[in-house]
Formats: sequence, C-alpha cells, structure tokens
Amino acid sequence: MSREIVQELTFFTHSVLLGLVITFIYDWIRVLRKLFRHGTALMSVEDLLFWLACGIGVFYMLYRENDGTLRWFAVLGATLGMFFYKVIVRDVFVDIMSTCLHKIMWFVFRLLQIVLKPLKRLFYAGKTFVLYLGKKLKKCKDFIKKRLTVFIKTIRMVLCKH
Repeated sequence: MSREIVQELTFFTHSVLLGLVITFIYDWIRVLRKLFRHGTALMSVEDLLFWLACGIGVFYMLYRENDGTLRWFAVLGATLGMFFYKVIVRDVFVDIMSTCLHKIMWFVFRLLQIVLKPLKRLFYAGKTFVLYLGKKLKKCKDFIKKRLTVFIKTIRMVLCKH
C-alpha cells in the first residue's frame, strides 16, 4: 500500500477511536448523573462543557493529523466509533458502574458510621457535661451577684449613717 493510503487509514482509525473515547467519557458523566441527581441547569452546563472539550479534542486531532482540514470521513469515523461503542456496550456499562459505585459509597458510609459511633457518643457526653457545667456556673454567678448586691447595699447603709 502507498504511504498516503496508510496515512488516511491511520487518520480514519484515530477518528473511530476518538468517537469511542467521546462516548466512553459521556457514559461516565451519565454514571455520575445516576449517582448524584441534579437539575436541568447543571446538566446543561455539564453538557456544554463536555461538548466544548470534545470540540477542542476533535480540532486538535484534525490539526495534528490533517493540518486542520475537515474531512467528512473523519466525521464518519467518529460517528462509527460512537455507534460501535453504543452497539457493543449499550447501557450495561452505565448500569453496572453506577450500581458498583453506589454499593461502594454505601459501604464506605456504613464503615464511617461504625468508626465514628464512639466519637459520636463522646461528643454527646461532652455536650451534656458542658451544659451541666453551664447551669452550675450560672447558679454560681447568680449567687455571687446576690452576695455582691447585699454587700454593696450594706456598705451604702453604713456610709449613709456616717
């Protein structure tokens, strides 16, 4: 085969791989959307940033491989890559990964609850002690205030008599 045909086949293969990678990354975004529900506005921003990054990636590939010239078979290659990924993987990847990550997050959360349970009890014991100490200090303050008030009144009475 001539060098130009090999170069064109390499370019076509890279565009197919780029289509696979773009779809794979978008599936990860879909996994995150299944794990953490968010509104339409945030999804729109995510999609905008994703497609902006994809556009930059496609432009970089076209610039590096074909001096920035848009070739329709490159678009066809990327579309074929996306199509092959969807036919082979479908939604199985999203379902499996979101389920696995959900189970892992649940396990970590439960583990943190178990590990932090003694600290929680210690926190509540400390809180109870601080509240008890606060009540005692308030009683002490009130007692001292009464004694000082009585002492000041006594001094006034003594000074007023003399």
